[in-house]
Amino acid sequence: MKKSLVTLVLLVFMSTLILSACGGSKQDGGSTSNGKKVTLSFWTLFSGGDGDNMQAMIDLFNKEHPDIQIKNTKLEWGEYYTKLITAVGNGNGPDIGISHTSRLPDLIDQGVVSGLDDIAASAGVDWNSFNQNLLSATVVDGVHYAVPIDTHPFIMYYNKKLLTEAGLLGSDGKPTIEPGADGFVSFLQTLKEKLPNNITPFALSPNNDDPFRLWWALYAQLGGNDVISDDLSKAQVDEAKAVQAAKYIQDLYLQKYIKENDPDFYKNFQSGTAAIMMTGVWATGTWEGTDGLDFGAMPIPQLFDQPATWGDSHTIILPVPKKEDQAKREAAITFANWIADNGQIWAKAGHIPSKPSVLDKPEYKEMPYRSDYAAVADTVKFNKPSTKNWQIRDMAMFKYLNEIWANKMSAEDAIAQMQTEIQKVLDK
Repeated sequence: MKKSLVTLVLLVFMSTLILSACGGSKQDGGSTSNGKKVTLSFWTLFSGGDGDNMQAMIDLFNKEHPDIQIKNTKLEWGEYYTKLITAVGNGNGPDIGISHTSRLPDLIDQGVVSGLDDIAASAGVDWNSFNQNLLSATVVDGVHYAVPIDTHPFIMYYNKKLLTEAGLLGSDGKPTIEPGADGFVSFLQTLKEKLPNNITPFALSPNNDDPFRLWWALYAQLGGNDVISDDLSKAQVDEAKAVQAAKYIQDLYLQKYIKENDPDFYKNFQSGTAAIMMTGVWATGTWEGTDGLDFGAMPIPQLFDQPATWGDSHTIILPVPKKEDQAKREAAITFANWIADNGQIWAKAGHIPSKPSVLDKPEYKEMPYRSDYAAVADTVKFNKPSTKNWQIRDMAMFKYLNEIWANKMSAEDAIAQMQTEIQKVLDK
């Protein structure tokens, strides 16, 4: 009996040792798989407030994980992707990197980014804890290639003082806008009539990014399909909906609700001489730091059939290493998941966290404005995962949409030309 008891105790003891060894593959409170300290290189492209917030998160992570240390190398945005692709190709890439969701297909195609499913499962990453709209945009051919940490969509800001003067600010502090496309035009017309002539009803760039983002949002609200086919080989702009969205925006310029050739529409809004403006959520931090600017933030109004807007996301990627190192990759995915879990810090710059659980944290709720537009994460309309997305945007959509805003081409002709140009980009 005694011999049996001793044998049982030994078996339990040995089992405990085995389980402890197996459990060492999980990252918990700074432990690594082999108990050794892991140092990881992390390339980022953030500057200003984003750069400061990311460094603060790295510092906090390093403090909480003494066996995993992250070394941040900040690169210039304009050269980041070229350097990343070159470095990984030469076998000198970082352990961790950043990618916009829109750039991910190109990085995958060039063999820069590795799939995450095995390592994520090993480290206990729960993909269900992410906003599924943001997450799905990072999954290509059924493989997770990135950990989304935010979305930074196109939203609307408004000047509360000016809207009050025009009688268009409700008791809840929100703009009073009648539903639909006509309701938004009526809103702008009232701003134009009620406010002094030196006030711009709607501050927006005369070309490129932001009017394109508005067009993309309204095209999606109309139910327009992606501008390329499911097999990523054919242009398939829904021309009727594309023209309708473009004409609507063109008319806002022609009716001078939008200031003609505004040299700096950010400054226009920031100086208190524009009633509303639309751009990405990254402007929130700038407006907060502007003395005397009493503003609000909200999703862009739903003008057509369904809510939708333009947006992109920052994601954390694991570049393809020269030599596989399981401990490093587990530590890297642990870091990425931790950054997403602590999105309330990253949200200081205005970004919407990628994990819905972060939206319920007191630190997030205590920050003004963010909760007013957080729901937009569910309605961001992402591009299909084409390696040509950025070329299509710059060489086809910017080019012909700008002609419409400048009233140099009809919307019908420009959209038809855009369709042809997209096909040329795809055929190259």
